[in-house]
Amino acid sequence: MRLPFLRRTPRGRRRWVAVVIVLILVPVLGYAATAVALAGEVPPRTRVAGVDIGGLSSADAEAKLVRELSGRAAAPLTLDAADTEVRVRPGDLGLALDAAATVAAARDGSMTPVGVARSLFGQRDLRPQVTIDRRRLAAAVADVAKKVDRAPREGGVAYRGLTPEPVLPKDGRRLDREGAARAVQQAYLVGSGAITVPVRTVAPRVSAERVREVAATSAREAVAAPLTLTSGNREAELSPQRIAARLRYVPDGRGGLRPRFDASDLAADLDAKLVDEDRRPRDASFEISAGVPKVMPSRTGTGVDVAALGPAVSAALSRNGSRSVEAPMRATEPRLTTEKAAGLGIKEKVGSFTTRHPCCAPRVTNIHRIADLVDGHVVLPGETFSLNEAVGRRDRARGFVEAPMILNNRFVNDVGGGVSQFATTMFNAVFFGGFEDVQHVPHQYYISRYPAGREATVSYPQPDLRWRNDSPYGVLITTSYTRTSITVQFWSTKRFEIESESSPRYDVRDFPSLRESGPECIPMGGVEGFKIDVWRIFKKDGETVRKQKFHTVYAPEPRLECD
Repeated sequence: MRLPFLRRTPRGRRRWVAVVIVLILVPVLGYAATAVALAGEVPPRTRVAGVDIGGLSSADAEAKLVRELSGRAAAPLTLDAADTEVRVRPGDLGLALDAAATVAAARDGSMTPVGVARSLFGQRDLRPQVTIDRRRLAAAVADVAKKVDRAPREGGVAYRGLTPEPVLPKDGRRLDREGAARAVQQAYLVGSGAITVPVRTVAPRVSAERVREVAATSAREAVAAPLTLTSGNREAELSPQRIAARLRYVPDGRGGLRPRFDASDLAADLDAKLVDEDRRPRDASFEISAGVPKVMPSRTGTGVDVAALGPAVSAALSRNGSRSVEAPMRATEPRLTTEKAAGLGIKEKVGSFTTRHPCCAPRVTNIHRIADLVDGHVVLPGETFSLNEAVGRRDRARGFVEAPMILNNRFVNDVGGGVSQFATTMFNAVFFGGFEDVQHVPHQYYISRYPAGREATVSYPQPDLRWRNDSPYGVLITTSYTRTSITVQFWSTKRFEIESESSPRYDVRDFPSLRESGPECIPMGGVEGFKIDVWRIFKKDGETVRKQKFHTVYAPEPRLECD
């Protein structure tokens, strides 16, 4: 049976054609109408990082994105790298919102049938488009890496006394820079909270097991006996204690440890023992003639090559065999050559001070001894002079004797007592020479033979007297003494005229009266405590160029009677 609508009649064919045309034209006309309505606009229901820009013109959409996202675009980002957080500004990372590109991406394909259909029935959430300055991004990530990266702690062996102590290794870490850059780009403007960036573990080269093994074997054998250094027919012995104080075991680059001996501070001692005196270098010196310093020439000599001695001792210790090493020698220039001394500008007296004391007490022996050790010392431009470093420990072997000193609020007898008088004399030479005061410690109690607020005490190793030669010239220190006085003089090129002014004593406090017994008790006379201010006034051509204030507080010295 033939269906009616398939009958081949002219009227039926016309109806069929009309139906087909309608079926085609309706969607086409609908698409065309929608496309015309959307022309020049962002498709409806389009959102960028939570900002709705649907239905807006390109210009309005760009403006809205800039307005709504500018705060977020400029807000610092927090990067979380292991246990370290680093805040970085997007501008420093080379990141910025590209509003025009974002709107263009939103409109891309909007006029296609699929785009029109999506505009009519769908919703889009788009990522913001971002401009990236690759150079700035790499530089900023490198700066973050400096705060995050941690080199592994390599294992080794140190010594406590003669006991080897393993220093166990520890992992390090390194920022994955490429991964960090990707993480920052992906999270910018769309993420919230800290941005986790990848960090890699960096393992040390030597295992903890190997460190413990060396500490228990080779490191113990290295300090089991003395080591002898030889030069011709002369010898010097390094005791186990001196070896341990300068020996460490460090990575050898092959997963193990090797000994490393530091001989840098042994030159003076070894030269005295291994080199004949007439072969040693001699510094240029100065002689004061008719009130003018004159240079006495230096001499090149032979000395122990401490740079080569360290590896030589290390090699001997690594072999665990012979305990004898031939000390390497080299031609040695003096610390101060004739030419250098002549160019130091040491030509006139620039500072001098004298303090007085009663004759003939044991403390006078110590004052004279420390003066002899410092006499002739030259402080080069920029150097800091330390009285304790220049003199060393005061002991009987170096000519010091027992005399009273202040310790724990009382007078006690100790070897080297009384040398604070020399420190006070030198401090005043520094004061009037115009040199920089680095460290000076006033006495606890005021001592009447010293100028109030302008004095210093020393002990070993602290407190110390230190001052810096802040001039472009050298400074020659000379000392002299009588049975009742000590004088320190500085020779250089004069820069300032120095004057001193002092305030009246204030906040004066009375002293207590005490009574003690025992063979160690030393009577104390009792002195008031007080505060005082002293100004050092620097002048040039009679004009004041600056002032420096020194504030000193003295405690009351008790009156102590001894039973």
